[in-house]
Amino acid sequence: MTHKETRQKFLGFFKERGHKIVPSSSLLPTDPSVLFTTAGMQQFKPYYTGQADAMKDFGSLNTVSIQKSMRMSDIDEVGDESHLTFFEMLGNFSFGGYWKEAAIAWAHDFITKKLGLKIDYVTVFEGLPSAGVPADEESEILWKAVDPKLTIKRASIQDNFWGPTGNEGPCGPTTEIYVKGVEVWNIVFNEFYYPGSREELLSGASSKKLENLKTAGIDTGMGLERLAMVVQNKNNVYETDLFEPIISSLPDHLDLGAKRIIADHLRSAVFLLSESVLPSNKEQGYVLRRLIRRILAFNISKDVIDIIINTYEAQYPELRVKRNDILDAYSQEQEKFNKTLRNGINELRRLNEIRAPEAFKLYESYGLPFEVIKDVAKDKAKNLTREAFDTEFKKHQDKSRAGAEKKFGGHGLLLDTGELKAGNKEELKKVTRLHTATHLLHASLRKIFGEEVKQQGSDITPERLRFDFTFPRKMTPEEIKQVEDMVNEAVQKDYKVIIEEMSYEDAIKSGAMAFFKLKYPNRVTVYTIGPSTGSGSAFSRELCGGPHVSHSAEVGHVKITKGEAVSAGVRRIRMVLDEP
Repeated sequence: MTHKETRQKFLGFFKERGHKIVPSSSLLPTDPSVLFTTAGMQQFKPYYTGQADAMKDFGSLNTVSIQKSMRMSDIDEVGDESHLTFFEMLGNFSFGGYWKEAAIAWAHDFITKKLGLKIDYVTVFEGLPSAGVPADEESEILWKAVDPKLTIKRASIQDNFWGPTGNEGPCGPTTEIYVKGVEVWNIVFNEFYYPGSREELLSGASSKKLENLKTAGIDTGMGLERLAMVVQNKNNVYETDLFEPIISSLPDHLDLGAKRIIADHLRSAVFLLSESVLPSNKEQGYVLRRLIRRILAFNISKDVIDIIINTYEAQYPELRVKRNDILDAYSQEQEKFNKTLRNGINELRRLNEIRAPEAFKLYESYGLPFEVIKDVAKDKAKNLTREAFDTEFKKHQDKSRAGAEKKFGGHGLLLDTGELKAGNKEELKKVTRLHTATHLLHASLRKIFGEEVKQQGSDITPERLRFDFTFPRKMTPEEIKQVEDMVNEAVQKDYKVIIEEMSYEDAIKSGAMAFFKLKYPNRVTVYTIGPSTGSGSAFSRELCGGPHVSHSAEVGHVKITKGEAVSAGVRRIRMVLDEP
C-alpha cells in the first residue's frame, strides 16, 4: 500500500463516519510560544476550550486531517531508524461529538480491518492520584470489548498523558496502539485544561491545577511515516516510498546515515520554503538555515528538490506552485554559504580540538552550523555536545541583549509579542502602524469576499506585515488591487480607533472578530475602527492586545506586495508601508 493509498483510506474511513475533512494548517503557528506546528490538534485548540464553534465552522463536531508538522527536539537523532524533523500527522478529532467508546472501536477497526494489521498491545493511563486523575479503567474495558484477547498495559503520566502544546492548553490521558513493536497511534482524551507547559505538569512542582474543559473531546495522532513503515513491512521509515526516491537519488559515496539526514533535512527545507520562510539568523529562518547548510556541506544538488515535490504535490499542490521560489531561495543560500564554507572548513581543520567556544566561533564567523561542525570535524568534536553549544549561543544572545539595552536607553527590544517585533522607538512606530493596518486588511477582505475569510495568523516586523487567511483560490491582480484600495480608503477617512474593555462573551456578542487560535482571558480589549453607533456598523471591530494608532490616517498609505498560497485553502498577503 503506497503512502497515497494510506492517506486516502484514512480520510475516507473517517469521512464515512461523519468527519469533515479539514486541510492542513500552516507549519507556522499562530501560537507565539512555539516556532512550528508540532501536532494536528494545534489548529483545533479553540474548539476544545469553547472559544470557537466547530458546528459553525465545519458543519460537524468531528473533523479529520493530515497535518504538516515539525519538531526540532530530536534533530540530533535524525539518521537513526525513526527520528525526523518534518512529518505528517494523521488525526481524527471530536469536540463533544463522541467519546472513548467510538474512538477506540474505530481505531481498532481501521488498524485491523481497513489496513489488515495485527495490534501487538495497547497502553492506557495508570492514573495520577496527586492530581485527582484516576486510572483509565474505562478504556481498558472498552479495549477488551472490541478484542478480549488483546494485551493491555498501564503506563505513567510521562508516556500516556498528552499536552498541553506550547505554554498552556487542552490535555488528557491517552491510549496508545503498538503494531510490530512500534507505537503507531496515540488517542488523547482531552478532558482537562492546564494553564502551564507540559514540563511544568510533569515536574509536579507547579502549584497550577488541571481544570475541566468546557468541551471534552477526542484528539488523535498517527505519524504517516511510522504507519507507512509497518504497512509496507519496512525496517525503518527511510525505506518507505516517502523516502526511497529521495535517498536513491543521492550520490553513492555518501554513507547511509548521511543520506538519511539529507533526505530528512531537505524535506523540511522544501516545506518551510513553500511557506515563504527564508534562511536567516532568527527563529524559523534560523532553523531553515541550519537545515539547508547541513545539506550544502555534503554538496547536494538542488535537483533533488523536484523529487520531493513530485512525491508530495498530490497532497500539497502548493509545492508545485511555489517550485521556482523554492529553487531560487535554495540557490541563493548555496551562493552565500559557498563564499564562507571553504574558509570555515579550513579554520575547522586547523584546530586540534573543537569544544563549545571554538564551535560557536566557527558558527559566528563562518556560518557553520553545529551539525556541519560535528559532521566534518568527527573525532576532533567528539566531546562537543548540543547543550554546550546552545549555552555558548545563549551567552552571545545575553551579551547582545545587554548591548541593545545600553544602545536604546535601557529599553532593549521594545516589543516582542511573537507577532510583533521592534528594537527601537522608530521601529515601534512602524509596527504599530502596520498592526492597525492588519485590522483594516482583515476587514477589507471580509467586506469584499464575505465571512468565509478568517484570519489564520499574522507576523509583523518594521519592514512588512504578513497576513494569513482562509480563502479557497488564488486572488486575481484586480482583486488584490481592490483590497489595497479599500484599506487606503479607510486610512484616508481618518477613522478614530476606539478602545474598550469588556468580558469575552460581551465582545463576541457585540460582533467583534476573534479568529486568533489562542486562549482569551475573561476580560478582553476590543479595538473598533470607524463609526460605532451599532453592532456591525464599524469598519473593523476585533479582539486584540494592541498597540494601535489613535486614528487610521496615522497608518499612512500601504501597498500589497504579494499574494501567495500557504496551504490548501489558506492564502497569504504581504503588505508594506508605502513611504514617500
